[in-house]
Amino acid sequence: MVEELLAAFEARHIGRLMRAYRLHRYHRAEYGPRGVPQSVVAQWLGLTQAQVSRIETGPPVTDLISLTHYARVLGVPEERLWFSLPGKVPTPRAEPLFLAELDSPASEVIASQEAWRATRRYLNTHRAQLAQAASALYPAEFHVSGTALLMAPAWTPPAPVPLERVRLKWIDAAPKVPLVDGREVEARQTVPLYSPSRSFERYTQAVRYIDSPFLFENRPSYRLTAVEWDQAGGGELSFNLATYFDKLDVCEAVGHEFASAMTEGFANWARLPLRRLLNDPFDVELRTVAPAITTLLLRVRASGEATFLLHWRDPSKVATAGGLYDTIPAGEFQPSTITGDPSGSDFDLWRNIARELNEELLGAPEYDGSSSRPLDYDRWPLYRSLERARQAGRLRAYCFGVGCDALTLAATIPTALVIDDEVFEELFGEVVKTNAEGVTVTEWNGQDTSSGIPFTEQNVSQFIRNEPMAPPGAACLALTWKYRDLLLGS
Repeated sequence: MVEELLAAFEARHIGRLMRAYRLHRYHRAEYGPRGVPQSVVAQWLGLTQAQVSRIETGPPVTDLISLTHYARVLGVPEERLWFSLPGKVPTPRAEPLFLAELDSPASEVIASQEAWRATRRYLNTHRAQLAQAASALYPAEFHVSGTALLMAPAWTPPAPVPLERVRLKWIDAAPKVPLVDGREVEARQTVPLYSPSRSFERYTQAVRYIDSPFLFENRPSYRLTAVEWDQAGGGELSFNLATYFDKLDVCEAVGHEFASAMTEGFANWARLPLRRLLNDPFDVELRTVAPAITTLLLRVRASGEATFLLHWRDPSKVATAGGLYDTIPAGEFQPSTITGDPSGSDFDLWRNIARELNEELLGAPEYDGSSSRPLDYDRWPLYRSLERARQAGRLRAYCFGVGCDALTLAATIPTALVIDDEVFEELFGEVVKTNAEGVTVTEWNGQDTSSGIPFTEQNVSQFIRNEPMAPPGAACLALTWKYRDLLLGS
């Protein structure tokens, strides 16, 4: 195997390196004597098994974007590569062999990182099953029927709330330091070693340096501090500011802990010390609760029939919910700029949804928080058109409350967007098939679903119960079906 690795580096052939990686003896404990199957590597890379086979046996890949993607997913250290990563200057090494060091004093570090990576990949390839298993840890009254999303009564309004009746309150006081931030002793088992005597301090550090997806950037995020619903059909959500990695450092570590326990046979509270620290998933002072906004878009025809859109999240591109179906649009509740007043124009649920519509349906670049200039919504043509449709009653948005994924305890605000077919066609036309996070489901059961999947009980049940569906998206489907008469006006 050492000879094959050396030959792959000498030939500068990523495909041969991929094959040597798959067949390495350190994968046998998890995958058996034949190593990692091509089909599994294909899933990691967002390819087909046939494409992986061609990469391994065909001519060397020379495209820098592909080389960078494959190297990062496989965890090849930068200093071992024969090409420069974008924005990086390579450090020459005399011995270009990243696995030969397993017999050196650093073998403990490499073994620790390989074990961590194996658990991380198990987490990413089994999120749907793991989420269902984790939901059994919590009382049945918290479960959104048939899904692994948890919603406490205090976080759930009596009925769907029109989005314009959800008030957002900005808290000017300095945010409280969360009681759990992912650096506790109980979290040590969720991060690997980076030197013989020290572990990574945070989970996101391990992800960045060992198993970084294509999209992995720390950005400002809105942190939920209070939830209040009233009997008059409205509510108030309070926020201040945090970062995306504040969320991941706890939530992904909690998921990793559960996945690790499951690979060893079973998971219960006794084997989940980090989760025990977060015994109340609805306590916003225990951890940073930075919610995403997950929206089910219903496209309603004149006949009253409706369709919905789904998205498959590419595990090689995203840090969370990879390999799962999710609703469109979905995204973190974040400002569009790193400067200015975070409680300004971006501090709005509807505007966040509009930005996600632009990205996921039209394939536009993300307003990712890196700009120095706030987005001017009043001068944005798409937003103005969406607002006109909303004011005319041809586009209606509703909020179902706030919930948490049972596996990771990541929070989300589940919503539904009901839009007339003519308005949808005028604003979005034929939606893009791929975007920065994955692909739109344009074919289902041999049928063309580019205009949406029929919103029927059979299809809703199929995705909730039988398909790998992200818990927030599954909950949006379940809740939209439950309240379909109200939402569709029938």
